[in-house]
Amino acid sequence: MLYAALAIVMGLVVLVWSADRFIDGAAAVARHFGMPALLVGMVIVGFGTSAPEMVVSVLSAVEGSPGIALGNAYGSNITNIALILGITALISPITVQTQVLRFEMPVLIGVTFLTAALLWDGALSWVDGAMMLAVLAIYMAYTVWQGLRHKTAADTSADDDLPPLKQGIIWLFLGLLLLIGSSRLLVWGAVNIAQSLGVSDLFIGLTVVAVGTSLPELASSVLAARKGEHDIAVGNVIGSNLFNTLAVVGLAAAIHPMPISPEILYRDLPVMGALTLLLPLLCFNKRIGRVKGALLLASYIGYTTSLLLGVLS
Repeated sequence: MLYAALAIVMGLVVLVWSADRFIDGAAAVARHFGMPALLVGMVIVGFGTSAPEMVVSVLSAVEGSPGIALGNAYGSNITNIALILGITALISPITVQTQVLRFEMPVLIGVTFLTAALLWDGALSWVDGAMMLAVLAIYMAYTVWQGLRHKTAADTSADDDLPPLKQGIIWLFLGLLLLIGSSRLLVWGAVNIAQSLGVSDLFIGLTVVAVGTSLPELASSVLAARKGEHDIAVGNVIGSNLFNTLAVVGLAAAIHPMPISPEILYRDLPVMGALTLLLPLLCFNKRIGRVKGALLLASYIGYTTSLLLGVLS
């Protein structure tokens, strides 16, 4: 119990510190190469903070339990929108660029409906998985091309406080590694304490583990918003959800075709779809304020409460 408690404390401390370094590194690399911060948020930060979900997906598929990947991916998507954006907006209202409303969010909605169509026959084949990975590859190639093609003066302007490129890269990758490691340490400690207190594994999976794999997104988004890097905060969530929907599920399906449980079709997928459709409506005035953040957080609490009541009933 003592070691688990220490793991939680250490995990939290390292998580906050590494997220701070990670955002500094991402912003520095973006400015050095003239890349828009939104592009860095979606590609580097979004992919990097989805690493825990991707690892769980691959390992689950290899071990013959690919269904875990679906719950992990879609649960993380719900957490990213409702919990992470909700908490981030409550701490520091988020400014949303017009480009996000016109391009990135419609793409996320389209990808969500694509996966729903693939799931609707009750199974995911390796062909479905390959299709998801192909869509991700095309989207990422287009996003990188567009980001580098449309540089702005702000993206290429000199900054006296800008750290050297080498230092920015070191902070970026060191921060990413520590983000992932500290989140896993935190989850390990919480799981061990929960088991010591006699809490069921299912309860742990629905609460500690689900939130734990999204801790990198939470830490990165909150600190990015506090630093005024709103593009990274929003891009992080959208990029992470795209990776979860296409890469996490796509990898699992490509490795091991899987049946789809009715709960995913009639409960989790509709909730994820509804939150995804709600997101652009909340951003219609290009700002997610504290009231909207409270609404998102309340929706997450309601969803989690319904899950727990279903388990306890």
